[in-house]
Amino acid sequence: MTDLTGCVALVAGATRGAGRGIAVELGAAGATVYATGRSTRAQRSEYQRDETVEDTADLVTAAGGTGIAVPTDHLDPDAVAALVARIERERGRLDVLVNDIWGGELLVEWDVPVWEHDLANGLRTLRLAIDTHLITAHHALRLLARRPGGLVVEVTDGTAEYNTEQYRLNVYYDLAKIAPIRLARSWAHELADHGGTAVAVTPGWLRSEMMLEHFGVTEETWRDALTAEPHFAISETPRFVGRGIAALAADPARHRWNAASTSSGELAQVYGVDDLDGSRPDAWRYIVEVQDAGKPADVTGYR
Repeated sequence: MTDLTGCVALVAGATRGAGRGIAVELGAAGATVYATGRSTRAQRSEYQRDETVEDTADLVTAAGGTGIAVPTDHLDPDAVAALVARIERERGRLDVLVNDIWGGELLVEWDVPVWEHDLANGLRTLRLAIDTHLITAHHALRLLARRPGGLVVEVTDGTAEYNTEQYRLNVYYDLAKIAPIRLARSWAHELADHGGTAVAVTPGWLRSEMMLEHFGVTEETWRDALTAEPHFAISETPRFVGRGIAALAADPARHRWNAASTSSGELAQVYGVDDLDGSRPDAWRYIVEVQDAGKPADVTGYR
């Protein structure tokens, strides 16, 4: 059992998807989790979706932790400074920072060259994906670095190996998803004298709320989507990457991961954690060896 009793975590961008799954699993291990996002019960973000950061905090508490919702726009330095000041005032420490802020789904145009892509949307994508992480690190790492053993997780899409070899859909998305990997290396360097660890982590093909809606299925009926997209068979719940990150946070030898780029599948293999259905999908190996290789969908040996 992963035990994070006494651990104080900030999951930035925890309203839905991987952020919510990570927050809940940190809570299930006993952590106090500050969950941030722009979608609240009082006001929706431009996503106009039902998920709220308060709902995430309630799920954290229901899982066994202490969930604290703090509505925050991570492009607002003053708001982030106030968030970190609150954590310091209430807890006096920060042990884990998960930088999962994204928000670009509605802005990105797939497979469109830079001269055709909407420039304002592209630049806002980069602000949401990169500036938010820098602003959050500027304020939060001051607190995290006060105690040795702090962990920073930069969440992205794709491993360093994969993203180095592949062009990811368009220039803005490509930059947005390689940047957190480099940021993790930067934090590893800057935290070196403070006993901190920084890691870039990617989930696999995520069965997020938006992805399930895209296919017109639910978590209970997700396999119905395989008719339209057979490779969706390798998909995973947001809780899977959460379990891997919780195990990483509880590992006293986690510094061996410093500056690394890893995946939910690799963390699961190393720490022996499973998805909610008891499977252990290794999505990125599958994507390279089966999906990108043009082979028929077959998850045998990959989950």
